[in-house]
Amino acid sequence: MSQDSTERIIEGLRAWISTAPPGSRVPSNRALTAQYGASPVTVQKAMRRLAALDLVESRPGVGTFVRAARAARPVDYGWQTAALGAPQARIGALSSTQRSATPDAIGMHSGYPAVELLPERLVRQALARAARTESAVTRSPAAGIPELQAWFASELASAAPAGVTPASSRDALVISGSQSGLSSIFRALVGPGRPLLVESPTYWGAMLAAEQAGVRLVPIPTGDGGPDPAEVERAFARTGARAFYAQPTYANPTGASWSRDTGVAVLDIVRAHGAFLIEDDWAHDLAIDGDARPVSALDDDGHAIHLRSLTKSVSPALRVAAVIARGPARERILADRAAESMYVSGLLQTAALDVVTQPGWRTHLRGFREQLRERRDLLLESLAVHAPHAAVEIVPRGGLNLWARLPDGSDVEAVVRECELRGLVISPGREWFPAEPSGPYVRLNYANADPSRFPEAAAILDAVLAAS
Repeated sequence: MSQDSTERIIEGLRAWISTAPPGSRVPSNRALTAQYGASPVTVQKAMRRLAALDLVESRPGVGTFVRAARAARPVDYGWQTAALGAPQARIGALSSTQRSATPDAIGMHSGYPAVELLPERLVRQALARAARTESAVTRSPAAGIPELQAWFASELASAAPAGVTPASSRDALVISGSQSGLSSIFRALVGPGRPLLVESPTYWGAMLAAEQAGVRLVPIPTGDGGPDPAEVERAFARTGARAFYAQPTYANPTGASWSRDTGVAVLDIVRAHGAFLIEDDWAHDLAIDGDARPVSALDDDGHAIHLRSLTKSVSPALRVAAVIARGPARERILADRAAESMYVSGLLQTAALDVVTQPGWRTHLRGFREQLRERRDLLLESLAVHAPHAAVEIVPRGGLNLWARLPDGSDVEAVVRECELRGLVISPGREWFPAEPSGPYVRLNYANADPSRFPEAAAILDAVLAAS
C-alpha cells in the first residue's frame, strides 16, 4: 500500500480524534482495514505514527484509545544550580558562526563553504563503499587506520625541504575534527593554569578549547605577514610559556598568512625556548593564490605540532582530522584522545581516505580554488562599490573570510543586529579577540552565501553604517 494510503488513514483518524472524548476506543485495525481498503501493515503503520504523536495509546489485550491531553506544568530546574555549582570555566553562548539564518537571509556568518562547493558525489560514493567494508562493523586503532595516517603524513612530508626529515605515518594521529584535537593538545602539552601564547585576533574555537582546559591565554598582536618575531620572543621570555598556538596560513578570521621569514624566525624562537609551535592548518585545502606551505614542514625535532582537518574541504559530516606530532608529545596527545573518545569511527576514516585518494579529488580542489577566488573577488568589489566605509585591510590568499574594519566609533553589536533585521547575517569581530578588540571589526564569509547577492549585502551594510 502506498504512502498516500497511510497519510489518508492518519488524517481521517486525526479528524475523528479531534472530536472524540479522551479515553474513547479507536476503531479496531480490522475495522480500519475494511473502512479504508488498506492492508493490515498500512493500518499498523498509521497507528504507530499516531502513537508517536501522542494522540493515541495502546493497551495490550484491551485496545487502542484516544489519549487524554496532558496538562502542561512549569518545570523548575533550580535544584541543578546547587548540584552543579559555579562552572570551572566561563561557558558562553554559541558563536555567531553556529547560528541558523532564515532561508531568505544573506548568511555571511557561517564557518563553512556552501554545499555546492563540496565534492558531494565523491563523498556519497565513498560512504556507500565504506559501508560495504569491514570498517562498518569493526573497531579502528586508537591512532587511526594506517592508510589514513600515511596519507596525512605524506601531505606534510611533501612540503618538507631538503635536509629536513619528513614526518612518518606513525607520527600522525587521526582525530574526530580539529576542535577535539585542540582540546587534547592544550591539556596534554600546556595544562591547567599554564600560559599559552596566541595570535590576536585568533580562532574563537581555540580560545574556547583553552578555556575549558584551564589554560591561560597570552595574546600577541598579528598582522598581514604574521606576528612580529620580537614580540613572540618577549612573550616567551616574560611568561615562561611552553607553547604558541597559531594559524600561519589563511588565518581565521583575518585571512593573513605568515611570510616565510616569519615562519622560520618563530620556529627558531620556539626551539630556543624549548617550546612547541601548535600550527592549526585549518585551511590547507582552501588555497586561492599559491599553495599552503605549513611551517611544521620545516621542523623535524618535535617542536612543531601540526593540526589539519578535512571538514571544510570534504564535508562537515566527515569530521576527520589529524595531529602530527613526534616523540613523547605524540604519546601524551594520543593518551588524552583515547581517554576521551577511544577511537574515531572507522567508517568515517575509510570514507575520508576514499575521497582524498580518488583521481577526482585533485580536480575538485582545482575547481574549488577557482570558485573561492571568484567569490572573494566579487565580495571585495561589492564592498568597494557599495560599502566603501568597510575597509578590508588584508586580501586573503586563501580561506573563507574577509576581515572588515568599520569606521572608528562604530557600535559593532548594534551594526550586526541591524544588519540581521534587514536580512544580512554577519559576525561581530569581538569573538576572535582573546582580550579587548583592537578595533571595530566584522567577519564576512564569502564561501557560503549566494554570490549574486553580494552587492545587496554590501548595500545593506553601508545603509546600516550610514544610519548609525
